[in-house]
Amino acid sequence: MMTEKDMVNDYLNSLKSSLTGYASAISESSNPELRKTFQQMRDADEERQQRLAQYATQKGYYQPAAQAQQNQIQQVYSQLQGGSQQQQGQQQGMQGGQSMRM
Repeated sequence: MMTEKDMVNDYLNSLKSSLTGYASAISESSNPELRKTFQQMRDADEERQQRLAQYATQKGYYQPAAQAQQNQIQQVYSQLQGGSQQQQGQQQGMQGGQSMRM
């Protein structure tokens, strides 16, 4: 027999999986109405997941990680910005190389 904790964790995992599926469906959908429907379904599951995660935390079924310090957040942000700038530079270099070949 499953305990309440098992059921909550199972449902959280199912919601996580469905959110991943919605992301794929949304990005691949060319029909605007279907895309909007997937977005609404995703939004509803995100709300459901948040409420269930809060419930799990209150019951002690889930222990969230400690919040990051501001300097840690800034470090990750800087690293991501550097990668983004590097990617943009590579794209510009590729575009410049392409125009030289023409």
